[in-house]
Amino acid sequence: MMRHAVVPDYKRCRGCTSCIKCCPTEAIRVRGRKATVLPDRCIDCGSCLRVCPHKAIKSVGDRLEEQLPRFQYCVALPEPALYAQFHNLDDVNIVLSGLLKIGFHKVYEVAKAAELISDYTRRCITAGQPAPMPQISSACPTVLRLIRMRFPKLLPHVEPTILPMELAAILARREAAAETGLPPEDIGVFAIVPCSSKVTAARAPEGLAHPVLDGAFAIRDIYLRLLSPMKRLDEVEPLSTAGILGLGWAACGGESAARLNQRCVAVDGIQNVIRILEEIEDDRLPETDFLELSACTQGCVGGCFNVENPYAAKMRLKGLMKGLPVSRNRFLLLGEDREILLRSKELQYLPTFLLDQDRAQAMAKQVKIQDLESLLPGLQCGACGAPSCHAFAEDVVLGRASEDDCIFKVRARMLQEIAGGGASADDYLPAPFRRQQPK
Repeated sequence: MMRHAVVPDYKRCRGCTSCIKCCPTEAIRVRGRKATVLPDRCIDCGSCLRVCPHKAIKSVGDRLEEQLPRFQYCVALPEPALYAQFHNLDDVNIVLSGLLKIGFHKVYEVAKAAELISDYTRRCITAGQPAPMPQISSACPTVLRLIRMRFPKLLPHVEPTILPMELAAILARREAAAETGLPPEDIGVFAIVPCSSKVTAARAPEGLAHPVLDGAFAIRDIYLRLLSPMKRLDEVEPLSTAGILGLGWAACGGESAARLNQRCVAVDGIQNVIRILEEIEDDRLPETDFLELSACTQGCVGGCFNVENPYAAKMRLKGLMKGLPVSRNRFLLLGEDREILLRSKELQYLPTFLLDQDRAQAMAKQVKIQDLESLLPGLQCGACGAPSCHAFAEDVVLGRASEDDCIFKVRARMLQEIAGGGASADDYLPAPFRRQQPK
């Protein structure tokens, strides 16, 4: 079972059902006044973190003090969204130099790997390599998992490249091994990421047979550790190796801009992403060449691990780009190394909504679900702990819930019990569903 970076905090959870409505894959249920996650359906989008009023769902990254001592030599892979978290920052090198002060021996920018991927895709476009249109970005792990679960027909449209942080990890480990002479297993390579989905991707990559990262730290944790060392720097080392195109990947539209002359559409926010994928599935975007899809608002600068408001972060990112060259990196690898940025395994359909392995049994269960759903009120109220009446019917048929969990079913059963008394059926309903108005 996949280990996700989004987990409920049962001590804080009050069973308020705020989270079940926002989940794009209906992965959350509330049973016994506590939220539970169906792990095979979770895509680590972080929507539940943003809406929970009690902070009862948390995102968990690796811990710096536990991971760094495991290796003789440690490499930091900062995502460009990290740079946008600091007030009045005018030089990326200040952040990179600060990373060397908190325990890392080397820094390799994810923005550099992003520029290499952008250059590779531009060369493929120029060469006229055939591909199903529109092409879909492979840079967001949440979107990749969503497509695998809900839009398997679109899998051929997903670009064959790996995540920038994965390419950065491969190249950084090679460089560190060559510079130090250490075996690769003694070198720890860690990404500094803006969202929970990239923590999960570091542990269980979508497009690679084996993980290439040794861990992933949340930007908010590294941010706090960097504040003091950055102020006390005696010398700022010129460590930055990326330009405007690489840094631009941190915000929605940056990857599209790096493709230059293609017809691109950039979409942010998980619900907007779902809508655009539905349109592609229905062939309603025929003139588009490329789709950049980001699960978070404004792209990676809107990730749940960030510190700053995504709109302010995007503004700061634009300020950091001033004076930088357009790009500092070209993809010049040849031979077998040329395949280094391509997936080593194909994206496969995830049958997480499969009712049964046996087709006949699955069809029988589907009929039961439809029959039960037709008897439910169809209010999608969530009082049963499921996000919709259909999800509740599915839970009942699969043994995850009882029909009596529907409060309107309880009401119907109680009508006979209160027929001869003075109580009203509305007395058994929550206030929002009572017919009578309070005096």
